[in-house]
Amino acid sequence: MHPVLRLYEDVLSSAENVEFRLAALPRFIFVVHGSATIEGKTLKEGDAWQGSNATKVKPGPAGVTCWRWELARGDQGSSFACAPGMVTREKMSAYLETLPKGELLLRGDSVAFPPGGCAYKHSHQGPGIRCLIEGGIRIDTHGRSTSYGVGGAWYESGPDAVFAQGAADKPTRFIRVMILPRELTGKSSISYVNEEDKAKPKSQSYKIFADAPIEFTGKR
Repeated sequence: MHPVLRLYEDVLSSAENVEFRLAALPRFIFVVHGSATIEGKTLKEGDAWQGSNATKVKPGPAGVTCWRWELARGDQGSSFACAPGMVTREKMSAYLETLPKGELLLRGDSVAFPPGGCAYKHSHQGPGIRCLIEGGIRIDTHGRSTSYGVGGAWYESGPDAVFAQGAADKPTRFIRVMILPRELTGKSSISYVNEEDKAKPKSQSYKIFADAPIEFTGKR
């Protein structure tokens, strides 16, 4: 059974001595609203954390909403966290049939477009789940178009070609976690399909939060 990448949304209100615990798994956490403390580090809105060990998340004084990506074996069930006053939901899960061979890298980053910006038809060297945090986006792949608003999540296999069109009237940004070959640490994973697009100016910009080697023994 292929490994699975899952994306959760965790909402936790502030209360004294409230926290939620997470088992050891490769994961990436992005703070959407509020703040939280993870392993002694305070994260505010827009900050991110990456790790693989068992850990706990404590909400800040205004509570926290965070998006949590986790990589697990395909035979492992969902990792729902639990604490008083907490709501957790699984936004998306995907079996990683196109997981790269060899040593792996977990990349957590954001991709931003100005109004009307696009990403020309392209592919990546590994699979991943994206979640829109600002604006709107249309994803064209396999002859179909799908539009997403804020909070919408989608999966890209990596090798399958994709065209992305941001909203015409406002900036667009999504948060992304991909599982890539480790030799891509600090390097772009994108490949443009059409030769004429390679030299064109690109409107998208990137911010890498985590480029972390991961040890993963799940069957692939």
